[in-house]
Amino acid sequence: MPTFLTPGRHGYSVRFSRTRPDALAVATSQYYGLAGGGTLFFLELSPDGSTMVEMQKLEWTDGLFDVTWSGTADGVAACGAGDGAVIVWRGGCAAPLRVLRAHHSEVCSVDWPRAHLLSASWDTTVKLWDPESEVCLSTFAGHSQLVYTATFSPHSPATFASVSGDGHLKLWTCTEPSRPAAVVKAHEAEVLSCDWSRMETHALATAGSDGLIRGWDLRRLTSPMFTLKGCECAVRRVQFSPHAPSVIAAVSYDFTTRIWDLKRGCDPLETIRHHSEFTYGLDWNALRPHQLADCGWDSLVHVFTPRSLV
Repeated sequence: MPTFLTPGRHGYSVRFSRTRPDALAVATSQYYGLAGGGTLFFLELSPDGSTMVEMQKLEWTDGLFDVTWSGTADGVAACGAGDGAVIVWRGGCAAPLRVLRAHHSEVCSVDWPRAHLLSASWDTTVKLWDPESEVCLSTFAGHSQLVYTATFSPHSPATFASVSGDGHLKLWTCTEPSRPAAVVKAHEAEVLSCDWSRMETHALATAGSDGLIRGWDLRRLTSPMFTLKGCECAVRRVQFSPHAPSVIAAVSYDFTTRIWDLKRGCDPLETIRHHSEFTYGLDWNALRPHQLADCGWDSLVHVFTPRSLV
């Protein structure tokens, strides 16, 4: 299992490249994100997959809390920062390509699958950007507490979901920033993460500080399709596998990464304990079946294939 150490930096987000199966980006912060700067690492797996090497690291004056690769420009990534900025970098360049400023607090989520970019912030808003022109196109202000995650639907380019400390999942249409298309009280706790199924157009999942993961059917939002209880602490990220519609992975503040297969019940298929601090970042490799990456506050990045899926 290839492992990379980010000395003096605590991992918040890891993402595989959308176009290169061996390339990753990792967003990190000093002092657990409470003070100091942030570093974006561009990493690459060796040809035999046994090691990860640093290709470049880029410094920012505040903590970096999320990273996403551009879906339209190869080698370009955006980060959400503690000073409210969204920074766009290109691998191989030392200076940022763009710095997008409109948020008034930490940006903890970014998503950029197509031309427009989404950012979600502790200022309770989600913003839609045209990164090329550095223009904020719309502000979505329907949550009453900080927004932990906002992510576009892979099936409908004009639709996105957001989740918040107010316990709600909200569905939005990009052309209607004044009000959400649907609202669900998803958890009786903060909702920290959400993810769309890549294969089922009607399905998405939420994860909360209550340790629960819930699945939702967009055709009937009155009650969850499923509820998974396996994490002992808050679930920081949840993600459907892009290769198997019934497989879900999650990382938790209980230091674990867990795998579920809904076809095999609601108990975790596998619990992976290779971190010694909060596990924060998670991503499936869309270009390599069943390969995962995670990162945590112990400054470690791991790339692995869960044994249960081999």
